[in-house]
Amino acid sequence: MQVFLDTYATEGIRPEIAREVLSSYSQAVFAKAISAEESRITVAERNGHLIGFAQVTFSANHSLAPAGAQAELLRLYVQESFTGAKVGTALLAEAESIACLEGATVLWLTPWVHNQRALAFYSRRGYTDFGLTYFTFEGESHENRVLAKSLAVPNAA
Repeated sequence: MQVFLDTYATEGIRPEIAREVLSSYSQAVFAKAISAEESRITVAERNGHLIGFAQVTFSANHSLAPAGAQAELLRLYVQESFTGAKVGTALLAEAESIACLEGATVLWLTPWVHNQRALAFYSRRGYTDFGLTYFTFEGESHENRVLAKSLAVPNAA
């Protein structure tokens, strides 16, 4: 919730954003994601405290992403005080590895167009912009970009 609000509630918290964050980041939502066969969550901790996480969903397809066995990087969040410490880089590498192990050849995500730091982060790590999409909640549509990367297939032993 903290990272979402830091990123998207740049002008303060409106009722629509509050409802979105409370419904999307509840304990029940994460319990379901943790137990789901079609997703994996990787966490980063420091001294027993959660500082970031990545969530990959398998067989999640987007029409703008390149052809192949697709997986979605649904979320990669790092607390602000740990940005620049390579936490996000490590979480992304682990998410890509997990996606590969599950048979994905393409990993895609949809960051918000105003999150310039995230757009630059993924660009530096080989992700290509494939076009415009929208994230809609509470009747509001927000512009996102579809970024994707082809994943290296592990060598068959």
